[in-house]
Amino acid sequence: MNNESEQNPAWMWWVLVAAAGYNLIWGSFAIFFPALPFQMLGVATPNYLSLWQCIGMIVGVYGVGYGIAAMNPVRHWPIVLVGFLGKIFGPIGFVWTAMQGELPWSAGVTILTNDVMWWIPFAMILLHARRMDPQSFQLSGPPASQTRKPAERGTARQKTPAVAVSVRLNDPQILIERLS
Repeated sequence: MNNESEQNPAWMWWVLVAAAGYNLIWGSFAIFFPALPFQMLGVATPNYLSLWQCIGMIVGVYGVGYGIAAMNPVRHWPIVLVGFLGKIFGPIGFVWTAMQGELPWSAGVTILTNDVMWWIPFAMILLHARRMDPQSFQLSGPPASQTRKPAERGTARQKTPAVAVSVRLNDPQILIERLS
């Protein structure tokens, strides 16, 4: 284990491994038994179950990502962030759909285990990652390999100036000023 991983509280590993397992199981369930959730809720089964199976595949892929993030949550915080955003936008989409009458409110029970229960631990992982490595939370220009001189890259192309932008995610005003 490296120093970076040793600085991460053990509970983060458990949360991300649990999220990985949960998503792999839930995704597999949606792929192999796509009609069952609709039948259990007493909702008309959609004509295009393959779309539900695609959602199951996406959920399963998130599980793979959470498994990777479990190895080092600070290093792999972007995976946690993408999952966290999905767990926020998913319930928003559900509420919108339920308000339109396309899904019954009872279908929202799955929102509790699929999304809401992960909000606090994922947010805590992201806060920990930001505390441990604030530099990685900055937007920047191209990687150093793209800013080297052509001779250093082994090509004969002309040198083009590289622009590097560093913006703190917690200060959008700087980004607005730089873009205007």
